[in-house]
Amino acid sequence: MDSEFDDGGRQASDLTARARIRDAALEQFAEHGAKGATMRGIAAAAGVSLGLVQHHFGSKEALRQACDAVVVDVFRRRLTRAAADGDLGEPGFMTQLYETSAPLLRYLARALVDGSPAAAAVFDELAAGAEDFLSATWPERFPPGSAKAREAAGVMAAMHSGTIVLHGHLARRIGFDPLEPARASRTGLAMLDLYAAMGEFAGSATAERIAEAATAYDDADGAPR
Repeated sequence: MDSEFDDGGRQASDLTARARIRDAALEQFAEHGAKGATMRGIAAAAGVSLGLVQHHFGSKEALRQACDAVVVDVFRRRLTRAAADGDLGEPGFMTQLYETSAPLLRYLARALVDGSPAAAAVFDELAAGAEDFLSATWPERFPPGSAKAREAAGVMAAMHSGTIVLHGHLARRIGFDPLEPARASRTGLAMLDLYAAMGEFAGSATAERIAEAATAYDDADGAPR
């Protein structure tokens, strides 16, 4: 399905009944999850009849697949553009993602928890981009194609997407909703401050001892790296 969103994830000139239903479904799935959302609730949120929802999408699963397709399409284009610009692995990249409309981000947050194919696709592309970034920037530390690069990139993607999944807890702690575009820069700045501080800590004697202990434990486990 062709995306009916612009590059920022916001609606373009898309005011059709099908689009209104899909937009309402994005919000309902985000709020209630795939199991909790109902076709009747989606119809009410869209301001249309249940019959019209069934006419356009047939079933709740088909409607969820349509939402997945939109999310994957929008994020894939944003990820592709960021990769082309060399920004995909940067700590501030999540700030750019936050500029996507709130419904898409809230849907993705729930999908990451529920295990949606769309969430898996977005996460895999984030991790792949992070791996390319790490290997290109620090090839000796993260050799291309190595388990070390793959593991570090996976952790990086999980750390960044975690601010989306845990946005409710984060909002409770910091006093504002991190998924609101107007506050997006605050999360990005916090990430940069944290990376700077952890970079300093990584060179400390304490961090060295932690790394030595973790390496010794890993070696004793015998797991291949």
